[in-house]
Amino acid sequence: MTQVVLEQKSIINLAQEGNPEAIAALINQVIAKKGITAIAKCKDNWLHIVLVGDEIPDRSVYCRFIIDGVSRLNPQNIDFVRIYGRKSDHKWPSWTEAFDLAQIPYFPPIPPQITTVTRPPEPRKRKPPKYRKLSKKKIRLLLMGGVTWLMVAVLGVVFSYQINSSSTNKRQQLEPLEQNDPNTSETQTPTPQATRKPTPKPAVVTSPAINNKDFITIKAVGDIVPGTNFPNNRLPQNQQDLFKNVKAYLQGADILFGNFESTLTNYPRTAKDTSRPMVHAFRNPPEYAKLLKEVGFTVMSVANNHSFDFTVKGFEDTIKNLESVGVKAVGKKEQILYKNIKGVEVAFIAFSHLAWHNSINDLPSAIALVKQAQKKASIVVISFHGGAEGTGAMRVRNRQENFYGENRGNLVLFSRTMIDNGADLVLGHGPHVPRAMELYKGKLIAYSLGNFVGYRTLSTRGALGESLILEVKLNPQGEFISGKITPVQLDRRGIPSLDKGTTSIPIIRNLTKLDFPQTNLKFELNGHIIKEEKNSKKP
Repeated sequence: MTQVVLEQKSIINLAQEGNPEAIAALINQVIAKKGITAIAKCKDNWLHIVLVGDEIPDRSVYCRFIIDGVSRLNPQNIDFVRIYGRKSDHKWPSWTEAFDLAQIPYFPPIPPQITTVTRPPEPRKRKPPKYRKLSKKKIRLLLMGGVTWLMVAVLGVVFSYQINSSSTNKRQQLEPLEQNDPNTSETQTPTPQATRKPTPKPAVVTSPAINNKDFITIKAVGDIVPGTNFPNNRLPQNQQDLFKNVKAYLQGADILFGNFESTLTNYPRTAKDTSRPMVHAFRNPPEYAKLLKEVGFTVMSVANNHSFDFTVKGFEDTIKNLESVGVKAVGKKEQILYKNIKGVEVAFIAFSHLAWHNSINDLPSAIALVKQAQKKASIVVISFHGGAEGTGAMRVRNRQENFYGENRGNLVLFSRTMIDNGADLVLGHGPHVPRAMELYKGKLIAYSLGNFVGYRTLSTRGALGESLILEVKLNPQGEFISGKITPVQLDRRGIPSLDKGTTSIPIIRNLTKLDFPQTNLKFELNGHIIKEEKNSKKP
């Protein structure tokens, strides 16, 4: 018996050190009886747990059980957990959920209906005299090593109860996980009875309730390529399919902004040699402008490396077609776009790494534009298309970024310089992946919003398919009040949907912690972005 306990203690110690095999072993001690097997792997500070069974594992029950157990173990160097459920004869998971261990979701307590617990039969009959001979020292040792081990047994009881619960009750247990409802601006969850760490609850520091009339709300998304009809037809059969899954989440803002990384033209001649590898020219029929208007876009950047795919004619057609349906386009060189929102003048200036647009590499000209906009506008919003591309370019460095021989700019230097000279919000796109955010002098910088729509044009593998809708609230002076990330995931076709696994939230939170550890932004599990006031140092 002592040897069994010591082996169990060794597994627990390994699990607390972050060993994925040990964590899987503890989980399997309970769920193996239910015909489910857990496989665990660690990558960076993520713990990935795959649940495999003859039937699809119940999402609500298993997430509850695993996250409760892992949070109690508090494994070293693990900040996030992603759980997958799949049938044994399926290659891909049927569902997935992601969790931030620093902000564990609340699970309702189990109703006190369990009156008896049936324990498994002991392999051997224990002899009472053996226990009477144990010294106090040995008993203390067993008690110290058995706290977490007992947790496994307790969770087994909880798990067994959950498995036998009705499907209606299971659904109710899952409800706290389903956040980002477009019909509610705040996610309300009951106060948890216990937390992983005695840290202040996020609700305490949530931005105060403010009348909508007192601030400007901007929603922004990244790169949009709604298919192409060049050099062959890669357009969807139904345009409405492109945004139908996310349209509801794009509503409710004073301004909806996006980067249109294609052209709206019928002009037949491309300016690019598309016979070369990695060279693409994107073109959409002019009527796609109506689709963008129907979705709700009010301002779109056309300053990017695809805006001149069909020469100057295609660029001018794109602007004309957008504005013909009431969507303002910004991206011409030396252009400042003004919009009056609730009596507040808001200016937009778009930049790219190309000399055809306002260039992120020409700081004196960029400064002059911001100062000019500041004379008329109370709020100045900067959009830039720059930086290296792909999953290897997720980190933000305070240095020049190069991609395929092009100078894609020093985005930290550019963004901070814009704010130093009067800008209030900087929205980045171009790398095709989410990047960190920074609060600089009270102003928000989003270094990349990733892909948003890339129908049969943009890669969606890995982080290239993780996206977001960023919501930012500014006061009339341009100060950042609060924000929110609505997580989005692109399927293999490049069509976005709400990501219930909320993958982009921990990605951006972790990147921000790595790239800008001093910034006073806090990312809650439900996507809310909070400005944390720095405590003044005591004399």
